[in-house]
Amino acid sequence: MTETQMTLQNHIEELRKRVFIVILVFIGAFIAGFFLAMPLIQYLQQTPEAAGLELNVFNLTDPLRVFLDFAFLIALLITSPIALYQLWAFISPGLYEKERQTTLMYIPLTFILFIAGLSFSYFILFPFVIDFMNGLSNLLGVNEVYGINEYFHFLFRLTLPFGILFQFPVVIMFLTRLGLVTPAVLRKIRKYAYFVLLVIAGLITPPELISHLMVTVPLIVLYEISIVISGFAHRKAMRTAAKAEKEDSA
Repeated sequence: MTETQMTLQNHIEELRKRVFIVILVFIGAFIAGFFLAMPLIQYLQQTPEAAGLELNVFNLTDPLRVFLDFAFLIALLITSPIALYQLWAFISPGLYEKERQTTLMYIPLTFILFIAGLSFSYFILFPFVIDFMNGLSNLLGVNEVYGINEYFHFLFRLTLPFGILFQFPVVIMFLTRLGLVTPAVLRKIRKYAYFVLLVIAGLITPPELISHLMVTVPLIVLYEISIVISGFAHRKAMRTAAKAEKEDSA
């Protein structure tokens, strides 16, 4: 067996070990989710947004589906930092020491931004959307009858995308450090990016102007913050490259 084949086999074995660890953690987190799901569901049912609604069951399996959805999402939330760390541990041997420290910082930052996105959408956007829907129902003079499965799926659809979209600054910083993105490129495509953000906001929110703006404006702010972050990362990458070139020439 050649040295290249041995190296490739070692990488495959290492990757297999990392994936196995993530799977084990997910299974354990999913089991823990069975114990955490019910208190979380009961808490969300007692919030002001849900307390004024009569949640019903329209299918025999709806309670089980809601319970499993929550257990699965809890497991994903618990597993995600571990999965990111395992990914970092897999690629870190190919990085310089300073790059290892920098990329390791992305893991808690990513998790914090995900929680921030969930918090923003749940505590600010979601109550507004529920109030708007209730007001529209009262205006039309119709009875509000909601299924528990539909209610929580609507909650997930509105909140989870924000947890993902709030990762944008981290992604931009990472791509900038790799040299794949520059602040100049981000400024150049700004108008196209705004259009994409408008479309994303339209897919997330109900067809109503104020809630659409409540989503669009934070996304645009995130994009502008990403440009600033990209500028810092780009300048740092240029200084690092210049320093390495100077050391090589010396």
